[in-house]
Amino acid sequence: MGSNSVEDMIEASSGVHFSGFHMDGLESKNIEKPTTSPGAENVHKQPFIIGVAGGAASGKTTVCDMIIQQLHDQRVVLVNQDSFYHNLTEEELARVHEYNFDHPDAFDTEKLLDSIENLRHDRAVDIPNYDFKSYKSNAFPARRKLIVIKFLQVNPSDVIILEGILIFHDPRVRELMNMKIFVDTDADVRLARRIRRDTVDKGRDIGAVLDQYSKFVKPAFDDFILPTKKYADIIIPRGGDNHVAIDLIVQHIRTKLGQHDLCKIYPNLYVIQSTFQIRGMHTLIRDSLTTKHDFVFYSDRLIRLVVEHGLGHLPFTEKQVITPTGFVYTGVDFCKRLCGVSVIRSGESMENALRACCKGIKIGKILIHREGDNGQQLIYEKLPQDISERHVLLLDPILGTGAFLFMVDNHLLFAFIFKYHVTNFSTGNSAVQAISLLIKKGVPESNIIFLNLISAPQGVHVVCKSFPRLKIVTSEIEIGLNEDFRVVPGMGEFGDRYFGTDDDDNLQAVAPMQLSNQSR
Repeated sequence: MGSNSVEDMIEASSGVHFSGFHMDGLESKNIEKPTTSPGAENVHKQPFIIGVAGGAASGKTTVCDMIIQQLHDQRVVLVNQDSFYHNLTEEELARVHEYNFDHPDAFDTEKLLDSIENLRHDRAVDIPNYDFKSYKSNAFPARRKLIVIKFLQVNPSDVIILEGILIFHDPRVRELMNMKIFVDTDADVRLARRIRRDTVDKGRDIGAVLDQYSKFVKPAFDDFILPTKKYADIIIPRGGDNHVAIDLIVQHIRTKLGQHDLCKIYPNLYVIQSTFQIRGMHTLIRDSLTTKHDFVFYSDRLIRLVVEHGLGHLPFTEKQVITPTGFVYTGVDFCKRLCGVSVIRSGESMENALRACCKGIKIGKILIHREGDNGQQLIYEKLPQDISERHVLLLDPILGTGAFLFMVDNHLLFAFIFKYHVTNFSTGNSAVQAISLLIKKGVPESNIIFLNLISAPQGVHVVCKSFPRLKIVTSEIEIGLNEDFRVVPGMGEFGDRYFGTDDDDNLQAVAPMQLSNQSR
């Protein structure tokens, strides 16, 4: 086997692609990274990372290029695992034709991980190109003496596609992926493609191609590549010929790109789709100069949208009715066993919207008294007696800190992080305690839908991890919490602004409201 054949074998699948085009023929360019405001690094949008694995000549690159071409309106970068081969020692170079480039140990996974982490954290990286003459990677083009330099700086993108025969092999790389695709093509087809490519395009001897296949390619596929198929989220038969599968994948990617990053982590978190109307209403209720009348008006509009969206997650049954024209219409019947539970006092602001959507609905109450550094104490609850048989809509407009939860002998213990007696940052803790109370009352976790206007990431993490079968429906995810554990950018103390009460010093005790006698 001549040296050119080995060089061609490696060079055929290496390099970086952008938007479906090979860029390994471009000159190196210094692209200035956009500046960001202080603190922006902590809240930047995480890229959607896709892993594409499969045997050699299975059609991985074709699949990647088709995905990239359909995502033409997004910033997409494709990084090939073959750009991360280890440098060969002098001894290995002397026996290069006996070196197995299809073995996991041939790749510099640490360098690959470092590059991915930099891209994930909004930092440009230098993807190492492979020096096919000396079989050494080199990120500095001036040091390359034997071939034309093809060096690229890779900038952060909306979508990062990692392609390689063994891209699923290392669990650390797999954990970074939001989607894992395995291109499954018949072995005979892969061999035929390889023979055609190497003999026609590269002028290699068919005997050398078959010798390489039997000595390295097929054993590596059986021992290392095929076993990683079990990690795939999606398996594509026939590779690039499977247009239906690729269309579905692109549709899913577009859906995920439109979601908040936390929605990619927690499937039980739902953020209603933002529009200019929703954005405008948020602008008004967040404005400290907005009057009480306008604050209540636009809060009610937003709450109604959140409630309607939450109701869409309830179970339904099919129902047929006869229309006035005598035709049969097949629709659905609403969930019958339903109730609301408001966390006094801010949660009561959401009751009118729920009653407007669900005629005669029962609404229970939970009042949780806050006591500064000592945590919280439940001091009042009034719930329907049959609440364990109902679906529950839990109402609390702000999900703030959440709570630190500890499991001891199957019991939940709560540790809270209060520093000051400030009510607006603690509503998330109230929600956690309220959820635990509902579960204690026999309500299945999967029957609880928590509705709120805004959510801090810290609270989302706590609630979603502690109650993975509960659903959270919110209208916006906040940046986070400040040093005083206030939600930012936030909207202030929601209860005070909605009900027109003064600050904490002038607050009077709120008399618990009795359970509505209305029933559905």
